[in-house]
Amino acid sequence: MTVQMQEESLGFQAEAVQILDLMIHSLYSNKEIFLRELISNSSDAIDRLRLEHMTQPDLGDIPDPLQIRVSFDTESRTITVEDDGIGMTRQEVIENIGTIAKSGTREFLSSLTGDQQKDATLVGQFGVGFYASFIVAERVVLTTRRFGLPEDEGVRWESDGRREYTIGGADRPSHGTTIVLHLRQGEDELLTAYRLRSIIRKYSDHISLPILMPREIVDGEDQIRPVAVEVVNRGSALWARPKSEISAKEYNNFYQHITGDFVDPLAYLHSKIEGRYEYTLLLFIPSHAPYDMWSAEPHNGVRLHVRRVFIMEDSAKLLPRYLQFVRGVIDSNDLPLNVSRELLQGSHAVEVIRSSAVKKVLKLLTAMAEDEPSRYATFWAEFGNVLKEGVVDDFANRQEVAKLLRFNSTKSGAQQEYDVCLSDYVARMKEGQEKIYYLLTPTMAAATTSPHLEAFMDKGIEVLLLGEVMDNWVVTNLHHFEGKELQSVAQGIPDFGGVEDEADRKAKEQAATEFADLLGRLKQVLGDKTWGVRLSSRLTSSPACLVANEPETDVNLARRMSSAGLPSQPVLEINPGHQLVQMLKSDLDNPQFADWVNVLYNEAVLTLGARIEDPAVFVRQLNALLVALDSRARSRSRRPSRAKAAREQPASQTGNQD
Repeated sequence: MTVQMQEESLGFQAEAVQILDLMIHSLYSNKEIFLRELISNSSDAIDRLRLEHMTQPDLGDIPDPLQIRVSFDTESRTITVEDDGIGMTRQEVIENIGTIAKSGTREFLSSLTGDQQKDATLVGQFGVGFYASFIVAERVVLTTRRFGLPEDEGVRWESDGRREYTIGGADRPSHGTTIVLHLRQGEDELLTAYRLRSIIRKYSDHISLPILMPREIVDGEDQIRPVAVEVVNRGSALWARPKSEISAKEYNNFYQHITGDFVDPLAYLHSKIEGRYEYTLLLFIPSHAPYDMWSAEPHNGVRLHVRRVFIMEDSAKLLPRYLQFVRGVIDSNDLPLNVSRELLQGSHAVEVIRSSAVKKVLKLLTAMAEDEPSRYATFWAEFGNVLKEGVVDDFANRQEVAKLLRFNSTKSGAQQEYDVCLSDYVARMKEGQEKIYYLLTPTMAAATTSPHLEAFMDKGIEVLLLGEVMDNWVVTNLHHFEGKELQSVAQGIPDFGGVEDEADRKAKEQAATEFADLLGRLKQVLGDKTWGVRLSSRLTSSPACLVANEPETDVNLARRMSSAGLPSQPVLEINPGHQLVQMLKSDLDNPQFADWVNVLYNEAVLTLGARIEDPAVFVRQLNALLVALDSRARSRSRRPSRAKAAREQPASQTGNQD
């Protein structure tokens, strides 16, 4: 016999304490979800047992059928949930219950407002599972034994859900887990078979495992007493049933069961594919993003089943990362039950299933975008940035993903609600326009005042305003859409194509000749600060702007990437029609010419949102120019006009002498 482990008290991890406090004091709007969470955990434990038994059959036999049992005791005021699952070791109990290892939990908890903390829908956003017990229980006792360990190596765990828990050894004749909830005062309405049965059928009816409960009868003295047991759930995999037999409510309940969410999904697809490979897809688009969507290893995802047996939960293999928000089930008849991650990576069947699933999800989103734009706007607000990754990562479906993208543009409404798709942009391009123009901008406010837009606005050419970090990678990888090239308005020389008339072209040619000397002097003064200096065809009201040279990265991307905020090859463009530029052209010998040029350049840097290399020098130069302008103005005001001087001359000097 093994010496039974000593009982000891341990403290919960800090985040676990926060969640327990949230459970006990705040999440009260839907108490019944505690049972759904516990049954879901039991189902997962049995699935893991099946998988381990298939991969390690020498560990021993497992009972058949595997079951989940729910019971209650009115005298002791307890509810018990028991399963024949894989069970846990002492260390696993500590790791799974005393600790929350999921990344992002601390940030998620700290972001909750007072009203949000009262909303039970939040349970589904970070998968509290076992902790839901403390919504209704003042004390919880858990007894478990890991499959393959002897009877005397069971574990007993107990806590009131506050700061500590006790853990010790226990004799347990069978593997699995038993959880006993000692209810709080005021929760007695749960202590009836009818109430518990209704909760199970509401939330867990689709679990393929039998869920057993005692059946009650009324004896001759009107006393209710339990007899035998009965299966209370339908016990069939929802995805295996014909679509015609499944209601929208059943789909929604199943989604909530597998995700822990309390909000109905935004959309779903259910498809059975027959052919070389047979498989079934039941996939859901959530209504809101999970808190850990941007984590390196987000939990949940798509669950892989083989002939209805749960194998793994791994969205990275079953769907690409840009569709990581999709939840649901893929059930295949053509994969071995002992499928491994290594097999998944090299399986042709998995590649076929994955490709089909991606195309069907994109088709579902396309239909939503076309037929239900307001619903799609909800989707985009939650998942738009992650969907953009598909343009970079999924070459085969790049154009399909591009059709789903939404942007702001110079024709968007005042609310800037990401209401422009690329297809609509192309459809309303001006006659003669050959490119899709965009501007990468740090904020929408900065975009509205950007000098790079001036000529485009003047000609009525729509420009996409891209303000998200991911947008840069989108335009870097999406070079064309529906045969139209994407072109930054802040890079290279603008090519307005057929939108520009002959008069515009002649005016540019004439200006190039007239301003040749000025351009040479500007380049001489600025030296290696710029790659080049040229006349601008994009400016109408600003004197100058900075753009990226043709081979360079877009200037707004470079601004984000470099310390100074400028590309390695910035080009200064000047507006030949601006009064300041005209003044410089007419006064090349001005002793303060270099100061004027440097101020002009630094103004362009500031307009771009970049950092001036030496702010003190800029301020000194600007102040000197202001003082010089003031002195010149004062000098002119003191100098008498020619007419006044003539009137004041003596008559002997102005008249004829006799």
